[in-house]
Order: sequence, then C-alpha cells, then structure tokens
Amino acid sequence: MFEDLFGEVDATISGFIESDAFQIGIRVLVAYIVLIWLASAYWAYRDMRLRSASAFTPYLAAAAIIIFTPIFFLFGLLIYRIVRPKETIAEVNERMLTEEAMLAEVASHAHCANCSRPVHEEWIICPTCRNRLRRVCPNCERLIELDWTLCAWCGKDFERAEAPGLTAYMPAARPAPRPQQQAPVRIPPPPPPPSPARGAPVPSQPSPAGPSGPQAPPPGAAPAPAPRSSGATGGSTASSSNPPAAGTQPLTGI
Repeated sequence: MFEDLFGEVDATISGFIESDAFQIGIRVLVAYIVLIWLASAYWAYRDMRLRSASAFTPYLAAAAIIIFTPIFFLFGLLIYRIVRPKETIAEVNERMLTEEAMLAEVASHAHCANCSRPVHEEWIICPTCRNRLRRVCPNCERLIELDWTLCAWCGKDFERAEAPGLTAYMPAARPAPRPQQQAPVRIPPPPPPPSPARGAPVPSQPSPAGPSGPQAPPPGAAPAPAPRSSGATGGSTASSSNPPAAGTQPLTGI
C-alpha cells in the first residue's frame, strides 16, 4: 500500500519537473540571478567611481564581483561594502568646504595677540592678559589700530607735527625734492691799512677836489697865510684891510 503511494508521488513530482512550465520557470530564475550578478558588478563600478579619484579602482571592484560567480556574488557585495570608502568625493569636498568656512569664521573674530583669547571689536585692553589691543584717536576719539600711522576716519597724521587747532583731513602730498643750489662764494674784504706810529710823517694824499683845487695842509704844520687880493691895474697891490701881524713884512706885487 505504501509502495503504491510513494510511487504515485514520485511519478507526480517527476512529471512536474519534466513539464514545460517548470523548465521555463527555472530558466527565468537563472536569468534573473545572472542579471542581478551583472547589475551588482556594474553598481560596484559606479559606486567606486564616486568614491575614488583613481581610474583603475572602479574596474577592480567590478571584476571582484564577477569573479565570485552568480552563486557567491552576494559574498562579494558584502566584502565590497566593508572595504569601500565611507565618503564620496562630493561629500569629502563638501566637508572640506564646511571646515574651511568654519575656520574662516573663527579667524574673522578678533583675538588677542598675546593670549589668543577672543576679544570684542570695541575693546581697548584684553581683560585676560591686559594686553593693549587698540588706541583712541586724539582728534576724532574713534578706535584705531596700534600700527596705523594715521587715522582712517579723520585723516589725523600721527607722524607729522601740526599747528594747534588744525586738523588734516587728508595727508598732504610730499613735494618733489628740489635740486640744491650752491651758495655764492663770498670774497672777504681787504684788510685795513696799518695805522702810522705817533710822530711819523703821514704821506700826503691827493685831495678829492682834483689837482687844480686847494689841498689841505698836513696835520701838525702851521697854517699858510691867506692870499691877498690884487688892487688896481698897473702892478700896485692894495694893502689888506687888516694890518699885518707883528714881525711880518708886507708883500709887494709884481
């Protein structure tokens, strides 16, 4: 009885396996598995291209999936998921840009040059180390940097002394250097003549009036008598109105 039952089940199973529907289903299943196998290799190739800049690595990943055959390619996918890079090239670039933006934002905040602590933009002295951060312009009373040579707000020049009460809003242009001129050579005056000794005769000098004019007597000599004026015609001379001094003889005309 059991032998007849087992025989009928065996015949039914054999008939189902040998049927055309079962054979078509097996072929479809095998084709599907092969398609999944090849698609997995192509997916590994595309995924590696997004995660690596090397041109050889994507082909190596696809070849590894194909080597595992359609039966063991699932193990190849598992191994690939373990060893592949965790980030794509786009994600790495985005992360680097984010880090650079964060560093730039941190660097944009003012820091103390002495203790590197963040400070406010309007602070003059660091409250941590008491380091001098900025100074106040004496003209406009605005905060300026320590290394500024002039105020960017009012134009006050700290290196040039200015007259009191005047404010330079813009730094004056420096004049072009002029060629230096040589000073005229001054000729020293001639030395004065030596003064004569006492009692020595002084040489006579011509009078400014000319050779025909009267000459001044030398110093120390007796004064000459005044000439008498001539009288009437005929050679006689008239006597002077003043009488001659004693001891002198009257002059006779020629």
